[in-house]
Amino acid sequence: MIIEIDPNAGFCFGVVNAIKTAEENLTKGTEINCLGEIVHNEMENDRLKELGMKTVKHDQFPDLAGKNVLIRAHGEPPSTYELAKKYNINLIDATCPVVLKLQDRVRKAWERLQPLGGTVVIYGKKGHAEVIGLCGQTNNQAVVVQELTDLDGIDFSKPIEIFSQTTKEPEHYRMIVDEIRRRMAMLTPQAETLLKVNNTICGQVSNRKPHIKAFAQKHDVMIFVSGTNSSNGKMLFDACMEANPYSHLVTSPKDLKAEWFNSHQSVGISGATSTPLWLMQEVASAIQSMVKG
Repeated sequence: MIIEIDPNAGFCFGVVNAIKTAEENLTKGTEINCLGEIVHNEMENDRLKELGMKTVKHDQFPDLAGKNVLIRAHGEPPSTYELAKKYNINLIDATCPVVLKLQDRVRKAWERLQPLGGTVVIYGKKGHAEVIGLCGQTNNQAVVVQELTDLDGIDFSKPIEIFSQTTKEPEHYRMIVDEIRRRMAMLTPQAETLLKVNNTICGQVSNRKPHIKAFAQKHDVMIFVSGTNSSNGKMLFDACMEANPYSHLVTSPKDLKAEWFNSHQSVGISGATSTPLWLMQEVASAIQSMVKG
């Protein structure tokens, strides 16, 4: 049987940088407290925990005075930096450069639209760490839109500027934008000039969807490795299912079932931008053992 790991799978560069930053500090003996899970993958979080990294929450800041706190790739709102300063916490900022740039753009858009009564719209998953960080740039006045129904209540007669969470689906983003444009056109002939659309989906993420569909189609069985909390993982697994009905989602080798591979000649293995290569390699080895057994 042929078992192939998707060459386009694995960590995006923002996650690579955050984990590298954590590892470099841990190997030097520096205590690292990560604010939230460093990545949406349970297995990788467990690996870093074994190296000594602790995961903390915002409400633990009073107990972390004088200690090191790592900001992960997702980024944080301004309030987190203010809280760290209050408690004399040393922040190690590993925010993804793409997210940092997006935060700056969102903040500037909000400053422009405030005197005009306009609205900053963020297409993303409500409660997601990156989205919380983006909303913080607007004093939490941005409107987070996950579905079309979330658009209700926006004043479409005033200027609107929309951004997307970096890991969301381009197709759904276009659908949200089209609906905003339609509603604005019903109220004002200036709709096109009052709406500003920003292309802020990360190219590393958006390009993976067509790649993973092609990869899934070339194999009899597709195994997708992802943490349960990964938004990007859900989107990419859905793409696998569209391309190959014999696709299965696993979090680790223990989720594999031998019957998935009966009478098949090739298996493709891929994962989310938060899935480490070592975990996909472990899945490949486990499949190889099942087939031989």
